[in-house]
Amino acid sequence: MQAIEAFIAEQGGPEVIQWREVTLGAPDAGQVLVRQTAIGLNYIDTYHRDGTYPIELPGGLGVEAAGEVVATGPDVHDLQPGDRVATFGPQRGAYASARILPAASLMKLPAGIDDDTAAAALLKACTVEALVERCAKVEAGWPVLVHAAAGGVGLILVQWLKAVGATVIGTVSTEAKAQTARDAGADHVIRYKQEDVAAHVREITDGQGVPVTFDGIGMATWTVSLKATARRGLIVSYGNAGGPVTGVNLGVLAQHGSQFVTRPTLFDYYLDPGERAAGAARVFEMIESGAVAITVGQRYGLQDAARAHADLEAGRTTGSSLLIP
Repeated sequence: MQAIEAFIAEQGGPEVIQWREVTLGAPDAGQVLVRQTAIGLNYIDTYHRDGTYPIELPGGLGVEAAGEVVATGPDVHDLQPGDRVATFGPQRGAYASARILPAASLMKLPAGIDDDTAAAALLKACTVEALVERCAKVEAGWPVLVHAAAGGVGLILVQWLKAVGATVIGTVSTEAKAQTARDAGADHVIRYKQEDVAAHVREITDGQGVPVTFDGIGMATWTVSLKATARRGLIVSYGNAGGPVTGVNLGVLAQHGSQFVTRPTLFDYYLDPGERAAGAARVFEMIESGAVAITVGQRYGLQDAARAHADLEAGRTTGSSLLIP
């Protein structure tokens, strides 16, 4: 089967993304050949591309995609040609029209979840499931701060937190994004370019601060997160969109009220097949019930990946973005 795939020979800006045609043979034992119909764009893709997360070179990009099984190798018993499937990694190489994957990294899609929704949601929604339900263990009635509340993960976080009964305070850059966050259920929205976020959070919480802050930005919001989080509160620092948090002095946590901080990664919460199956089932349940609606804000042609990366890094995207082969 002929396919086109992205690769990088060096790490750098969006311009380092290159394309090549490949011929895919028959899948080996435990493998599946998948024709991809939709590919998810995620911030982790930019980290692999720019060197924030070093990868072996030359290497592929992308971890999330949905598509249809074309062929299966020996010892694959749970999947067959025609099945609709999705993956969120950890294998890279999702920026491709077709590829061969381990069967263990694929999950069969329910009839109620279309390919675009799966590719737009799976990585982000599984991240949210792990962060809210197993990392922070958010409870009903808690006020919670969500940075970048109109982004791909942010919009899902807002809806998930509302579904479990939290009061959501979101930060955004523009009024259009503020309205998007409100539409998703945010109770309070703060324009961080115009307002003192920490002061506003303290005002909303009667001076207490929030018990949990979800910070996917990183260094650019680290100080704000410290100031907005309550005594003995938890900062969940899960992303680096504003640069990685480095040189952390643990004494800073004491100065701000004996705070906790964690830097979780998805695959530590989806480590074994049982965890992956349970987490994905919870995600599908939340989507099919309507508690979480997936917003696809942008669709790009597969070979427009460089432009998609530039738009994502410049903050020009809302919700989730897809690459379409």
